[in-house]
Amino acid sequence: MNIEIRIQEQTAQLEAQWAEDERWAGIERTYTAEDVVRLRGSVVPECTLGRIGSERLWRLLTSSPEGPGGYINALGALTGGQAVQMVKAGLQAIYLSGWQVAADANLSGSTYPDQSLYPANSVPQVVRRLNNALLRADQIDWSEGRNGTDWLAPIVADAEAGFGGALNAYELMRAMVESGAAGVHFEDQLSSEKKCGHLGGKVLIPTSQFIRTLTAARLAADVLNVPTVLVARTDALSANLLTSDVDERDASFATGERTSEGFFRIQDGLEAAIARSLAYAPYADVLWFETSTPDLREAEEFAAAIHEQHPRKLLAYNCSPSFNWKKALSDEEIAGFQQQLGDWGYRFQFITLAGFHSLNAGMFELARGYRQRGMSAYVDLQEREFALEADGYTATKHQREVGAGYFDKVMQAVSKDSSTLALHGSTEEQQFA
Repeated sequence: MNIEIRIQEQTAQLEAQWAEDERWAGIERTYTAEDVVRLRGSVVPECTLGRIGSERLWRLLTSSPEGPGGYINALGALTGGQAVQMVKAGLQAIYLSGWQVAADANLSGSTYPDQSLYPANSVPQVVRRLNNALLRADQIDWSEGRNGTDWLAPIVADAEAGFGGALNAYELMRAMVESGAAGVHFEDQLSSEKKCGHLGGKVLIPTSQFIRTLTAARLAADVLNVPTVLVARTDALSANLLTSDVDERDASFATGERTSEGFFRIQDGLEAAIARSLAYAPYADVLWFETSTPDLREAEEFAAAIHEQHPRKLLAYNCSPSFNWKKALSDEEIAGFQQQLGDWGYRFQFITLAGFHSLNAGMFELARGYRQRGMSAYVDLQEREFALEADGYTATKHQREVGAGYFDKVMQAVSKDSSTLALHGSTEEQQFA
């Protein structure tokens, strides 16, 4: 068939999908369906994990909660093993923080602060690692005839400020989707000056420029034919620098002052965060304003302003470890914090650096005890693991946990009378039955 005829047929199909599928209600695209089809090529690789994850994430975020304040909560995973334990414990989604990748999981093998100093393909590679760990857990359970655990929890990954302009954002989004990310968030900072949302010195890009970033990310997902959940984050609450005053939507926040680097000084605050998020709403599935404190009044005001104009827009909230929670809130307020956010439409709530803090605190505690008490300290850890087995914990049997038994089955499929099976005769089989 003539290529142009095929392109027109596929364009008509995509136009109908965008118009009729409830998934795309309220979403604007500045490009056409034909643009997408022409960029796909004649062969579109199937991104199975990205598709499964994004569809599941969307269902979780949009399904009607059984009670008031329905929300999905997630922890930031640093390793594949942590992702497996999160799912084993019953969490339905996983967050992957660029901060954690910068600190301890990037492809340069260096330790960095959260300033986009690591290779841009690092987060997609960690997404792939987390998914591989979840796939192995699924394969082990399947091979043993176990059921009840849906291992492929959707992963929401951090694309930071896109590591450059619109083309960089496009390529990064492609890599995220291909690695199996279900959701991806971008922030409206200048990538070359990017900072963690809880650091100083943040520089925003014009509102129109960030819309181009979101558009490029959406285009990448569309080209790959995956409905990736796109999250738009603004740092306008605490950023007081702007690259350019070219966008009239930013003009009301400009002070008229310039810095030595040529940046424009602007007024930060909730009003600025709301204004930017309203501008981003048609181009993103979920909105997130980065906060400086766990302030419920602030969260309620933001949600009300967004939902006045976009009643169905989903919101996200970073329950950050950068906050001193006990200093800011009472025990009662902390206990009801996420439920209250859920009532206001914050459907995705997450603790970004949970993996980093859990890993470091746990290892420090063990190392200190080991230095002081030797094997008694390690045996205390082992006994805690045994106690957790009643709740479904299985990593006590660490050989089985990583697939020794699974690969024994591979060997038996190759050679039925193999005498080199790993678990048979192992200390784990003898002592941890």
